[in-house]
Amino acid sequence: MASAGRPKTALVLSDDERDTLERWSRRHTSAQALAMRCRIVLACCEGGTDVEVAERLGLHRDTVGKWRRRFMQRRLDGLHDEPRPGAPRQISDEDVERVIVTTLESQPANATHWSTRSMAATTGMSQSAISRIWRAFGLKPHQTESFKLSPDPLFIDKVRDIVALYLNPPEAAVVLCVDEKSQIQALDRTAPVLPLMPGVPERRTHDYVRHGVTNLYAALDVASGQVIADLTARHRAEEFRRFLNLIDRSVPQHLQVHVVVDNSSTHKTPTIQRWLTRHPRFSLHFTPTYSSWLNLVERWFAELTSKWLKRGTHRSTRELIAAIRTWIEDWNDNPRPFVWHKTADEILDSLAAYCSRISDSGH
Repeated sequence: MASAGRPKTALVLSDDERDTLERWSRRHTSAQALAMRCRIVLACCEGGTDVEVAERLGLHRDTVGKWRRRFMQRRLDGLHDEPRPGAPRQISDEDVERVIVTTLESQPANATHWSTRSMAATTGMSQSAISRIWRAFGLKPHQTESFKLSPDPLFIDKVRDIVALYLNPPEAAVVLCVDEKSQIQALDRTAPVLPLMPGVPERRTHDYVRHGVTNLYAALDVASGQVIADLTARHRAEEFRRFLNLIDRSVPQHLQVHVVVDNSSTHKTPTIQRWLTRHPRFSLHFTPTYSSWLNLVERWFAELTSKWLKRGTHRSTRELIAAIRTWIEDWNDNPRPFVWHKTADEILDSLAAYCSRISDSGH
């Protein structure tokens, strides 16, 4: 006859422990193993030997004894799995350092940058190990980015001026970011576009047919996100003057108008200077040379391009103009202003650090 097992030390729970065990045993998000361990402890608290508890729960008595002992020794913490040692580490800190230094301070003899294959061959490590090290330290030798430093002697003053308009706009005034997106092409593919299907992306021919161009003038209200726009056949100072007239009619007369523009020659002609003299409420704020990123309307142009123009097909300039106007009307029905975050000091400090890196590299 099977032994009923030796009597065990009484297992007593506090109210908090009982509440926690009951909650863990019922909660759907608890791991099944943890829920079972909670039920074992609760059953042991009701009394009985390991064999009797095992029979009630349909478990082996060794399982019951293990979790009874763990709970008696460590209470609730004892019900969680202990960390497992895992496989011993095979890549030393010296190996990691060697890969990083080689990546940053040298290049292969037959390429301009390292690949996982070439680095693995050089260091005697596996490609997967190289890939893990690069990911851990954010190294991407296959990627490159371009930059352009502004030679504008008034760069600092212009940055401070424009960023101040974004972060602390003047009262009784509107701040408009103005620019032209010139030479927008009406393009049609040489064959019908094949639509998206399960497992197959939308497909289109790589070549296209041009059906003319148009030019878009846009003024983005920094505060509201509303856009004043006009489409023209040509891109001259005369068209810019007409667009300024459109802005003048669109903005209430009691407001001052601060216009952020780039250094295009069409913005500085005698015609424009005379127009500004006749309209003293207008003030132009020029971005530094090669610094169109300071003009928030460029971000709006990016939205227009990526969401509407890049994959659109237009068989005539008239069709293209109608499509752009439709998109602008939809935008103005639910405008989303772009929020500028960086201060002028943060921008200048970042640029100073970058210039220091260039200087230290010997260029």
